[in-house]
Amino acid sequence: MSLMTRLAAVAICSLSTALPSVAQEGTFNIAVGFISSDPVPDPRAGYNGWMSNQTGVTETLMGIDYELDLYPRLAAGIAQSSPTTWRVTLREGLTFHDGTPVTARSVVDAITPISVESHTGYNARIANLLDLASMSTDGDKVVVFETNSPNAAFPWTLSEPGIAILGAASEDYPINGTGPYVFQEAIPDQLYRVAANSDYRLGVPGFEEVRVVGIPDPGASALAFEAGEVDMVINYPETDFARIQETGALGFAAPTARLYFYTVNAASGPMANPLIRRAVSAAIDRDGIVQAALSGVGGVPAGTVYPAGMGWAADIDPVYDPALAEDLLDEAGAVKEGGTWMLDGAPLEIDIVTYSSRAALPPTAELTQAFLQAIGVKATISVGEYGASSDAIAAGNADMFLQAWVTTPQGDPGAVLEELLKSTGGSNAGGYENAELDQLLADGRTTFDQEGREAIYDRVQEIIASDAAMIPVFHVSQTNVARAGLTGYAVHPTETYWITHETKMTE
Repeated sequence: MSLMTRLAAVAICSLSTALPSVAQEGTFNIAVGFISSDPVPDPRAGYNGWMSNQTGVTETLMGIDYELDLYPRLAAGIAQSSPTTWRVTLREGLTFHDGTPVTARSVVDAITPISVESHTGYNARIANLLDLASMSTDGDKVVVFETNSPNAAFPWTLSEPGIAILGAASEDYPINGTGPYVFQEAIPDQLYRVAANSDYRLGVPGFEEVRVVGIPDPGASALAFEAGEVDMVINYPETDFARIQETGALGFAAPTARLYFYTVNAASGPMANPLIRRAVSAAIDRDGIVQAALSGVGGVPAGTVYPAGMGWAADIDPVYDPALAEDLLDEAGAVKEGGTWMLDGAPLEIDIVTYSSRAALPPTAELTQAFLQAIGVKATISVGEYGASSDAIAAGNADMFLQAWVTTPQGDPGAVLEELLKSTGGSNAGGYENAELDQLLADGRTTFDQEGREAIYDRVQEIIASDAAMIPVFHVSQTNVARAGLTGYAVHPTETYWITHETKMTE
């Protein structure tokens, strides 16, 4: 069996339980790399809210537009009445999918479980972002939020997809949202299916049904698209993006806030030494990676955390300087013998881990390996699941973890860095600690002056660059494809919005 035949078989097997043999009239099928393993994915738990937001099932009080600006969504407005008090006024006429009205009390009831450890909607990450002391109501239309400390990012936090406004769950409405589509079912790891909400306040949705199918292998997703099994692929392989458009498919490519970067093991092993971290960073030809792994269409080299042109980015250029890399290794106490760098009497070796659900990750790791070997540093690569890779670096069994995150999912710069680099961050798998950085991230929350916040996050980015606290590689442009006729769709810079009530197919 040829490689192409095997991949085709994988695509068919992946879809066999999730797609009908003939697509239903009015059904739109989307292929993605990941589907939740929960049979009823509570939008508040983990990152389940991304899917429910992307498919139009749930909505948030605030939203982020295509310019990364904040706007009222289910809220009519938000006002600060004290340094720690925010009053959110709801829009008139809002209803849940089961027809019950959205009230201030139902908003409080929806958000409360996020902080309750015994609840299926518990989410420590989001609870930390909210930092709520209390919630209360002022009549049916006003929710009063009291935070434990002043939090300039609070209005932005309310756009987090996990802070979904939900009504009471029932057998008919297990996820009782407010959006243009109604949750129907989820098959763990395979399918997320929604149907049109004909009573949606902004208009009738363009599809009777949307089915999101999970195909972890990007190559298999591409084959499924060409076979007509799916109508759209999110994160289509960049290397095939130009060719597929020659067949008549629509290509959607736009810059996003997603960063491909290395988490470094700052707690043990060679990368615990900042000089070696900086050496590794200087050895990476980011432009070469963008051209090779992304075929020149998928991104731009990254010198810092945030992409230029989307706000918050400090003026820090990516550095590719193999000679500087070798000078830093020498300064770190390594010795080059016979073309190989030795550290403490043994060859310097960097263990890289990553995952395969994004097509550009493995080749990026392979190219990094080649750049390191070009200066005499041995590197090994292991490709597995995301969780296993994160566990490996947290356990000290790996030195670098290549991953891809949206750095401003709520439009604000602090939340992701608090997760990744604050000493108490929930996703600080590399164990990085820096007291000044911790304090700056705390100050970023409590500073309301825009210029002051910009100065804080500029300094944060300077520390990250000078200490190689993480190693940015490139900012990616999301490349999606769809069959001809799709309208009302555009790539969103946070990647958390796909289908609106206006998205439809035209002949």
